[in-house]
Amino acid sequence: MTVDARPRTDPAPDEAAPVPAAEALVRRLEAYGVEYVFGTCGHTNIALLDALGRSPIEFVIARHEQAAAHAADGYARASGRPGVLLLHVGPGMMNAVTGVATAAMDSVPLVAISGDVPSYFHGRHPHQEVNLHTDADQTAVYRPFVKRAWHVHRAEDLTRFTERAFWTATSGRPGAVLLNVPMDLFSRPVVPDHRPLPASAAAPDLPAPVAGRIAGMLAGAERPLVYLGGGLREGAGRDALLALAEHLDIPIAHSLMAKGAVPDDHPLLFGMPGFWGLEETNEYTRDADVVLALATRFAETDASSWDDRHTWNLGAGPGSGRLVQIDIDAAEIGRNYPVEIGAVADVTLAVQAIERAVREVHPDPVGRPALRERIRAARTGLFAGSRERGRADDFPLRPERILADLRDALPADAVLVTDVGWNKNGVARCYELPAEGRFITPGGASTMGFGPAAAIGVQIAQPDRVVVALVGDGGMSAQLPAVPMAVERGLPVIFVVMNNRAHGTIADLQSANFGASYGCEFRDPAGRPYSPDFAAFARACGADGYDVPAPADLPRALRAATAGRRPAVLDVPMVNEPVPTPGHWNINDIYQGVFPERGTR
Repeated sequence: MTVDARPRTDPAPDEAAPVPAAEALVRRLEAYGVEYVFGTCGHTNIALLDALGRSPIEFVIARHEQAAAHAADGYARASGRPGVLLLHVGPGMMNAVTGVATAAMDSVPLVAISGDVPSYFHGRHPHQEVNLHTDADQTAVYRPFVKRAWHVHRAEDLTRFTERAFWTATSGRPGAVLLNVPMDLFSRPVVPDHRPLPASAAAPDLPAPVAGRIAGMLAGAERPLVYLGGGLREGAGRDALLALAEHLDIPIAHSLMAKGAVPDDHPLLFGMPGFWGLEETNEYTRDADVVLALATRFAETDASSWDDRHTWNLGAGPGSGRLVQIDIDAAEIGRNYPVEIGAVADVTLAVQAIERAVREVHPDPVGRPALRERIRAARTGLFAGSRERGRADDFPLRPERILADLRDALPADAVLVTDVGWNKNGVARCYELPAEGRFITPGGASTMGFGPAAAIGVQIAQPDRVVVALVGDGGMSAQLPAVPMAVERGLPVIFVVMNNRAHGTIADLQSANFGASYGCEFRDPAGRPYSPDFAAFARACGADGYDVPAPADLPRALRAATAGRRPAVLDVPMVNEPVPTPGHWNINDIYQGVFPERGTR
C-alpha cells in the first residue's frame, strides 16, 4: 500500500499562523495523498467536515457507518492506498466495528478517525459517551483488532498522531488503526507543523544464506509445494514466484484470499485446499515433503480445521512435510504448524531472493509431466463439472448457472466483490477467473454485508472497470444503504443478488446436521418464503432494477447493466443448494457431539 503527496488546489497557507486543529489535520491528509474520506456526520466531527469542505478531498457520505467502513476497505484493496474513515462518537463508531474489524483481519490499511465527547466532560456521561461502567474511553472498543488506537489529549498532538496512524496502518503487516479525537480539540487553535511520512522504508529482506537453504530444500524435494496467501498479488514478487515454480515444476496451492493471484488456467495451479478445496489438492498437501508458505496464516477453512487426516501434514512426526514459512508478521510464523525455517520478511523480496538462489543451486529446469497432467485433469474436471451444472434451465436458478452466466457476460477485467455463502465460496472454488479479473472477498471475518458497500469503494478507486457486487439476499438486506450511495455518486456498480430467501449456507448446514433449518429462512406471517423486491428498491433509489423471471433473462440483464454504466440491481431467484465441500471442518463434528483430539494443535 502506498501513501503519496498531492498538492492543494488553493494558495499555500501561512504555516506559521494558528488554525483550528481540524484544518491542520486536513492539511496533513492532503499531504499524504488522501483523495476520499468515507463516513457519516455527527456533532463531534462536523468541525472536521467543515474543513474538508474547503479541501480537494471528497467526502463520501454513507447512511450507515458499517457501509462507510466497508466502502473505505474496498477502496483500499482496489487502489493500493489506505482507506480513511470518519466516525461520530459512541453509536457511530460502534456501528463501524464490523467494517473496521473486517479490514483489520484481512490486513487492509484503514485509518479510522472518530469524534469523541468533549475532553473536559470525560467520565461524566455526556451525550452518547459509552464508558458506562468503567473509566475507559471508547478506544477500548477497537483495541482488540486495530494495530494501534490513539486517544488525543492535546490538540497539539493531533498531527503527530496522524502521521503515526498512517505509518502504522501501511507499514509492516498493514491493518486498521484508530485516531480518537475529543470534539473540542478539533476547534482549538494550533500552529500547523509539517510531519511528513518517512520518504522511504526499507522492507525486511531475506538474507542470502537463508534463501540458499530454502532453495536447496525445494530443489531436493520429491513433492514440493508452494502455498500462497493473500499478501502476494502482482508485480515483481508474483513474477518471481511463477518463474520459481516453472523452473522446478512446483505446484501452487492458494488460500481463499489469494484467488486470482495466479491465473486460474496456469498449468501448475492446484487451487484451493481445505474445506472447499479439491480432494486432489488436499491429498497433495498431505503428501508434500517440502511446503513453502508465503504470506498466509493457514486459516481454519483452508486447513480443514488443522486436521492432518484431511489437509496439511506438516512437522508433526515421521512422514510429515517440512514447512518453510515467510511472513511480514512474526506472530504468524509457526502459529498453526511447526516450521523448519521461519522468516520475517517482505514476501516480494523473499520470493525474488529464493528464485535467484534456486537458479544457482539447480540451474537446469525440472520437468514433472505426470504431476502437470494430474493438475490438469483435476482442474479441468472441476471447471467442466461446474459448467455442465451451469447449463441447467431449472428455475429458480442453480447457483452455478448464475456463475456461468456471469463468466459469459462480464468483461475479462471485471472485479467481483463477494459476500459470504455461494457467492464467495462458489466463486473461490469453481469460477474460472480471467487473468485480468479480480476477486475481492472478506476472508478473516467472513462478514455478511461486506460486498455491497465494499463494491462502492472499489468502483471509486477503479472507475473504468466493471464492478459487480455478487451477494446473497441476506448480505444485500444487511447493506441496502450501498444502493443510494452508488446513486448519489453516479457509480455504475452492478449488484447481483443471489436470492434464495434465506441465509442459505447456514440453512443447509443446520438441515444437514439437525434435520431442519429453523431461524435461517425468511418467511411471511403465512409461512411462505419471503424476500424484498430488490429490483423495485433499486428503482425507488434512482438506480436501474432488473427482475429475472426466467433463466434466459439473466444474461440479457447482465449485458444491459454492463452496457448501461449506471447503478443497477439484479434480483436473481436462486435455489438453495449447498456448496460442494469435499474437505473437512470441525464444526460438523461438534454438531454431532464428536470432539476428536486429533487436529487440535
